[in-house]
Amino acid sequence: MTSRIALVTGATQGLGTALVAGLAQRLDADDTVYLTGRDAARVETAVASLPATEAEVRGEVLDVSDPESVTRLATELERRHGGVDIVFNNAVMRVGPDDDPRAIIDDYAQVNNFGTTRVLRALAPLIRDGGRLIVVASSLGTLHFLAPVLHSRFDALPSLDAVDAATAAWSAEVRDGRARAGAWPGFINIPSKIAQVAAVRALAGQRRQSDAGRGILLAAVCPGMMNTPTSALWWDVSGAPSPAQAAGPLLSLALDPVKPDHYGELVRDGAVLPWRPAA
Repeated sequence: MTSRIALVTGATQGLGTALVAGLAQRLDADDTVYLTGRDAARVETAVASLPATEAEVRGEVLDVSDPESVTRLATELERRHGGVDIVFNNAVMRVGPDDDPRAIIDDYAQVNNFGTTRVLRALAPLIRDGGRLIVVASSLGTLHFLAPVLHSRFDALPSLDAVDAATAAWSAEVRDGRARAGAWPGFINIPSKIAQVAAVRALAGQRRQSDAGRGILLAAVCPGMMNTPTSALWWDVSGAPSPAQAAGPLLSLALDPVKPDHYGELVRDGAVLPWRPAA
Protein backbone atom coordinates (compact mmCIF):
# COMPACT_ATOMS: atom_id res chain seq x y z
CA MET A 1 0.00 0.00 0.00
CA THR A 2 1.32 3.47 -0.92
CA SER A 3 2.14 5.65 2.06
CA ARG A 4 -0.42 8.41 2.54
CA ILE A 5 0.56 12.07 2.40
CA ALA A 6 -1.44 14.76 4.18
CA LEU A 7 -0.98 18.53 4.32
CA VAL A 8 -2.54 21.26 6.45
CA THR A 9 -2.11 24.95 5.66
CA GLY A 10 -2.18 27.55 8.40
CA ALA A 11 -1.13 24.89 10.90
CA THR A 12 1.07 26.69 13.40
CA GLN A 13 -1.72 27.24 15.93
CA GLY A 14 -5.30 26.47 16.87
CA LEU A 15 -7.37 24.30 14.56
CA GLY A 16 -4.53 23.82 12.09
CA THR A 17 -2.24 22.31 14.69
CA ALA A 18 -5.09 20.17 15.99
CA LEU A 19 -5.76 18.83 12.50
CA VAL A 20 -2.09 17.92 12.05
CA ALA A 21 -2.03 16.18 15.44
CA GLY A 22 -5.24 14.29 14.71
CA LEU A 23 -4.10 13.15 11.28
CA ALA A 24 -0.70 12.09 12.57
CA GLN A 25 -2.33 10.05 15.36
CA ARG A 26 -4.78 8.30 13.04
CA LEU A 27 -2.55 7.63 10.05
CA ASP A 28 0.10 4.92 9.93
CA ALA A 29 3.80 4.93 10.71
CA ASP A 30 4.70 5.00 7.01
CA ASP A 31 2.54 8.07 6.37
CA THR A 32 3.55 11.75 6.46
CA VAL A 33 1.67 14.84 7.58
CA TYR A 34 2.97 18.24 6.51
CA LEU A 35 2.50 21.06 9.02
CA THR A 36 2.78 24.31 7.09
CA GLY A 37 2.82 28.00 7.86
CA ARG A 38 4.45 31.13 6.51
CA ASP A 39 6.94 31.66 9.38
CA ALA A 40 9.75 29.10 9.61
CA ALA A 41 10.32 29.61 13.34
CA ARG A 42 6.64 29.14 14.15
CA VAL A 43 6.49 26.04 11.97
CA GLU A 44 9.45 24.55 13.85
CA THR A 45 7.91 25.40 17.22
CA ALA A 46 4.55 23.89 16.26
CA VAL A 47 6.14 20.65 15.10
CA ALA A 48 8.15 20.41 18.31
CA SER A 49 5.02 20.97 20.41
CA LEU A 50 3.22 17.89 19.13
CA PRO A 51 3.09 14.70 21.17
CA ALA A 52 4.48 11.47 19.80
CA THR A 53 2.40 10.30 16.84
CA GLU A 54 2.14 7.33 14.52
CA ALA A 55 2.79 9.20 11.28
CA GLU A 56 5.78 11.43 10.64
CA VAL A 57 5.12 15.17 10.93
CA ARG A 58 7.23 17.39 8.69
CA GLY A 59 7.30 21.17 8.84
CA GLU A 60 7.31 23.20 5.63
CA VAL A 61 7.12 26.92 4.98
CA LEU A 62 4.06 27.79 2.90
CA ASP A 63 2.68 31.30 2.44
CA VAL A 64 -0.61 30.95 0.59
CA SER A 65 -0.59 34.67 -0.23
CA ASP A 66 2.56 34.11 -2.33
CA PRO A 67 1.94 32.31 -5.64
CA GLU A 68 5.57 31.19 -5.88
CA SER A 69 5.44 29.64 -2.41
CA VAL A 70 2.36 27.60 -3.30
CA THR A 71 3.81 26.47 -6.63
CA ARG A 72 7.14 25.56 -5.03
CA LEU A 73 5.60 23.31 -2.40
CA ALA A 74 3.24 21.65 -4.88
CA THR A 75 6.22 20.88 -7.11
CA GLU A 76 8.15 19.47 -4.16
CA LEU A 77 5.27 17.26 -3.07
CA GLU A 78 4.93 15.84 -6.56
CA ARG A 79 8.67 15.20 -6.76
CA ARG A 80 8.89 13.58 -3.33
CA HIS A 81 5.67 11.59 -3.27
CA GLY A 82 4.03 11.68 -6.68
CA GLY A 83 0.81 13.04 -5.18
CA VAL A 84 -1.13 13.94 -2.05
CA ASP A 85 -3.96 12.12 -0.27
CA ILE A 86 -5.40 14.63 2.20
CA VAL A 87 -5.31 18.43 2.07
CA PHE A 88 -6.89 20.79 4.59
CA ASN A 89 -6.75 24.39 3.38
CA ASN A 90 -6.98 26.13 6.76
CA ALA A 91 -4.80 29.24 6.32
CA VAL A 92 -6.60 32.38 7.44
CA MET A 93 -5.91 36.01 8.23
CA ARG A 94 -7.99 36.94 11.22
CA VAL A 95 -9.79 40.23 11.64
CA GLY A 96 -10.59 41.98 14.90
CA PRO A 97 -13.45 44.34 15.84
CA ASP A 98 -11.12 47.36 15.75
CA ASP A 99 -9.71 46.63 12.29
CA ASP A 100 -10.75 48.96 9.47
CA PRO A 101 -11.90 46.69 6.63
CA ARG A 102 -10.77 49.26 4.05
CA ALA A 103 -7.21 49.13 5.37
CA ILE A 104 -6.86 45.36 5.63
CA ILE A 105 -8.99 44.01 2.79
CA ASP A 106 -6.15 43.49 0.32
CA ASP A 107 -4.03 41.40 2.70
CA TYR A 108 -7.14 39.65 4.00
CA ALA A 109 -8.36 38.57 0.58
CA GLN A 110 -4.87 37.51 -0.51
CA VAL A 111 -4.72 34.97 2.33
CA ASN A 112 -8.30 33.87 2.82
CA ASN A 113 -9.58 33.92 -0.75
CA PHE A 114 -6.87 34.11 -3.38
CA GLY A 115 -4.86 31.82 -1.09
CA THR A 116 -7.70 29.32 -1.22
CA THR A 117 -7.94 29.36 -5.00
CA ARG A 118 -4.13 29.10 -5.30
CA VAL A 119 -4.11 25.99 -3.13
CA LEU A 120 -7.01 24.46 -5.06
CA ARG A 121 -5.33 25.09 -8.42
CA ALA A 122 -1.95 23.79 -7.28
CA LEU A 123 -2.97 20.75 -5.25
CA ALA A 124 -6.15 19.48 -6.89
CA PRO A 125 -4.14 17.93 -9.75
CA LEU A 126 -2.02 16.07 -7.15
CA ILE A 127 -4.90 14.44 -5.26
CA ARG A 128 -4.65 10.68 -5.59
CA ASP A 129 -7.48 8.19 -5.89
CA GLY A 130 -9.51 8.12 -2.68
CA GLY A 131 -8.11 11.51 -1.63
CA ARG A 132 -9.65 14.46 0.16
CA LEU A 133 -9.36 18.17 -0.69
CA ILE A 134 -11.09 20.15 2.04
CA VAL A 135 -11.40 23.92 2.52
CA VAL A 136 -12.02 25.06 6.09
CA ALA A 137 -14.73 27.71 5.83
CA SER A 138 -17.72 28.63 8.01
CA SER A 139 -21.48 28.27 8.23
CA LEU A 140 -21.46 31.98 7.27
CA GLY A 141 -20.31 30.88 3.83
CA THR A 142 -23.75 30.48 2.27
CA LEU A 143 -26.02 32.84 0.35
CA HIS A 144 -28.35 32.95 3.38
CA PHE A 145 -26.07 35.64 4.85
CA LEU A 146 -25.93 37.81 1.74
CA ALA A 147 -28.57 40.25 0.52
CA PRO A 148 -30.53 38.71 -2.39
CA VAL A 149 -29.43 41.52 -4.69
CA LEU A 150 -25.86 40.23 -4.29
CA HIS A 151 -26.48 36.50 -4.75
CA SER A 152 -25.56 36.54 -8.42
CA ARG A 153 -22.09 37.81 -7.55
CA PHE A 154 -21.09 34.39 -6.18
CA ASP A 155 -23.77 31.94 -7.32
CA ALA A 156 -23.14 29.36 -10.05
CA LEU A 157 -19.68 30.64 -10.93
CA PRO A 158 -18.12 28.39 -13.58
CA SER A 159 -14.45 28.52 -12.64
CA LEU A 160 -11.87 29.55 -10.07
CA ASP A 161 -10.97 32.47 -12.32
CA ALA A 162 -14.58 33.65 -12.09
CA VAL A 163 -14.48 33.34 -8.29
CA ASP A 164 -11.26 35.36 -8.20
CA ALA A 165 -12.86 38.06 -10.35
CA ALA A 166 -15.89 38.23 -8.04
CA THR A 167 -13.63 38.41 -5.00
CA ALA A 168 -11.54 41.17 -6.56
CA ALA A 169 -14.66 43.19 -7.35
CA TRP A 170 -15.96 42.84 -3.80
CA SER A 171 -12.55 43.71 -2.35
CA ALA A 172 -12.39 46.86 -4.46
CA GLU A 173 -15.77 47.96 -3.14
CA VAL A 174 -14.59 47.43 0.44
CA ARG A 175 -11.35 49.30 -0.22
CA ASP A 176 -13.00 52.41 -1.68
CA GLY A 177 -15.98 52.47 0.69
CA ARG A 178 -18.71 51.48 -1.75
CA ALA A 179 -19.40 48.26 0.17
CA ARG A 180 -20.15 50.18 3.34
CA ALA A 181 -22.68 52.33 1.50
CA GLY A 182 -24.27 49.40 -0.30
CA ALA A 183 -25.83 46.05 0.51
CA TRP A 184 -22.67 44.22 1.54
CA PRO A 185 -22.50 43.03 5.17
CA GLY A 186 -20.14 45.05 7.34
CA PHE A 187 -18.42 41.89 8.63
CA ILE A 188 -15.99 41.08 5.82
CA ASN A 189 -15.71 37.50 7.02
CA ILE A 190 -19.14 36.79 5.51
CA PRO A 191 -18.42 37.56 1.83
CA SER A 192 -14.98 36.04 2.24
CA LYS A 193 -16.37 32.72 3.46
CA ILE A 194 -19.04 32.76 0.76
CA ALA A 195 -16.29 33.21 -1.83
CA GLN A 196 -14.38 30.26 -0.37
CA VAL A 197 -17.41 28.00 -0.67
CA ALA A 198 -18.09 29.38 -4.15
CA ALA A 199 -14.55 28.33 -5.10
CA VAL A 200 -15.17 24.78 -3.92
CA ARG A 201 -18.45 24.67 -5.82
CA ALA A 202 -16.85 26.02 -9.00
CA LEU A 203 -14.02 23.48 -8.95
CA ALA A 204 -16.45 20.70 -8.07
CA GLY A 205 -18.50 21.56 -11.12
CA GLN A 206 -15.46 20.87 -13.28
CA ARG A 207 -14.23 17.74 -11.48
CA ARG A 208 -17.38 16.03 -10.25
CA GLN A 209 -17.54 13.20 -12.77
CA SER A 210 -13.85 12.30 -12.68
CA ASP A 211 -13.63 12.60 -8.89
CA ALA A 212 -16.64 10.34 -8.42
CA GLY A 213 -14.92 7.65 -10.45
CA ARG A 214 -11.75 8.01 -8.38
CA GLY A 215 -13.36 8.20 -4.94
CA ILE A 216 -12.14 11.76 -4.30
CA LEU A 217 -13.96 14.17 -1.98
CA LEU A 218 -13.79 17.91 -2.61
CA ALA A 219 -15.71 19.87 0.00
CA ALA A 220 -15.83 22.89 2.29
CA VAL A 221 -16.25 22.34 6.00
CA CYS A 222 -17.41 24.42 8.96
CA PRO A 223 -15.67 23.61 12.27
CA GLY A 224 -18.19 25.65 14.26
CA MET A 225 -17.47 28.14 17.00
CA MET A 226 -14.22 27.48 18.85
CA ASN A 227 -12.73 28.76 22.06
CA THR A 228 -9.81 30.73 20.67
CA PRO A 229 -8.37 34.18 21.52
CA THR A 230 -9.50 35.58 18.17
CA SER A 231 -13.08 34.36 18.51
CA ALA A 232 -13.15 35.77 22.04
CA LEU A 233 -12.67 39.24 20.58
CA TRP A 234 -16.11 38.94 18.97
CA TRP A 235 -18.17 36.53 21.05
CA ASP A 236 -18.41 34.78 24.41
CA VAL A 237 -16.74 31.49 23.58
CA SER A 238 -16.13 30.29 27.13
CA GLY A 239 -18.40 27.29 26.54
CA ALA A 240 -17.27 26.57 22.99
CA PRO A 241 -15.21 23.51 22.03
CA SER A 242 -11.44 23.69 21.95
CA PRO A 243 -9.70 23.47 18.56
CA ALA A 244 -8.83 19.84 19.32
CA GLN A 245 -12.49 19.05 19.97
CA ALA A 246 -13.65 20.97 16.90
CA ALA A 247 -11.18 19.05 14.74
CA GLY A 248 -12.99 15.74 15.34
CA PRO A 249 -15.73 16.02 12.68
CA LEU A 250 -13.23 17.45 10.19
CA LEU A 251 -10.93 14.48 10.68
CA SER A 252 -13.89 12.15 10.18
CA LEU A 253 -14.66 13.90 6.89
CA ALA A 254 -11.05 13.33 5.81
CA LEU A 255 -10.67 9.74 6.97
CA ASP A 256 -14.09 8.09 6.87
CA PRO A 257 -15.68 6.70 3.68
CA VAL A 258 -16.91 9.34 1.27
CA LYS A 259 -20.58 10.32 1.33
CA PRO A 260 -21.50 11.34 -2.24
CA ASP A 261 -23.87 14.09 -1.09
CA HIS A 262 -20.94 15.90 0.60
CA TYR A 263 -19.19 16.44 -2.72
CA GLY A 264 -18.83 20.13 -3.62
CA GLU A 265 -20.84 21.22 -0.58
CA LEU A 266 -20.32 22.96 2.75
CA VAL A 267 -20.48 20.37 5.53
CA ARG A 268 -20.90 20.87 9.26
CA ASP A 269 -20.95 17.95 11.74
CA GLY A 270 -21.56 15.53 8.87
CA ALA A 271 -24.56 17.43 7.45
CA VAL A 272 -24.71 19.53 4.28
CA LEU A 273 -25.55 23.21 4.80
CA PRO A 274 -27.75 24.46 1.93
CA TRP A 275 -26.01 26.94 -0.34
CA ARG A 276 -29.15 28.86 -1.31
CA PRO A 277 -32.09 29.94 0.86
CA ALA A 278 -35.23 27.85 0.48
CA ALA A 279 -37.51 29.11 -2.28
